[in-house]
Amino acid sequence: MAKIFNLSSATRIALILLLCFNSLVNLPQTKALWLTIPSHGTKCVSQDIQTHVVVLADYYVVADNIKGQPLPTISAKVTSPYGNNLHHNENVTQGQFAFTTTESGNYVACFWMDSKNLQGTSISLDWKTGISTKDWDSVAKKEKIEGVELELRKLEGAVEAIHENLLYLRTREAEMREVSEATNGRVAWFSIMSLGVCVSVSVLQLLYLTRYFQKKKLI
Repeated sequence: MAKIFNLSSATRIALILLLCFNSLVNLPQTKALWLTIPSHGTKCVSQDIQTHVVVLADYYVVADNIKGQPLPTISAKVTSPYGNNLHHNENVTQGQFAFTTTESGNYVACFWMDSKNLQGTSISLDWKTGISTKDWDSVAKKEKIEGVELELRKLEGAVEAIHENLLYLRTREAEMREVSEATNGRVAWFSIMSLGVCVSVSVLQLLYLTRYFQKKKLI
């Protein structure tokens, strides 16, 4: 064990980089979603995304048990957390959308069959956000980097994305905590007011019954 602690600084850095590269390689790769669209109704997917994040998605109808028949067409619509329309496409078998988020919250993509289609179908949706949308081949050609330097750039981008995500989650947690505290305060005041009303009604009932019995000379 003593030999490990006596390693030079360069060797330590090399080991750290090796571990980082190994972690980066073993990160799970994003895969396309497989959605089954019913003949009647809408299928939606959503993702909670912060502001200033690039979103890129491709979708297409999957040829499922279709022999010699044209692919069924679908319609797609993407909306922001505040209901703004970001993408709308009708009577298509494939499409794509790309935008940079300006609002924090749930971005929703909905798909439905055209009315002329009597059977449901399946679509493949490849939804990418943030660092996943970056074209590293173009970056490597533009900046003339390759090998270890390119992997370092990928690692740097992944670390920045994780850091921004953590900051966003912390902000959302603070907002939710404020809402929770405000709600708890309102519930406490409502409970106090309800108790006060119950006590007041009980006192009034007692006074009324006392006067009633006195008037009837029962007490």
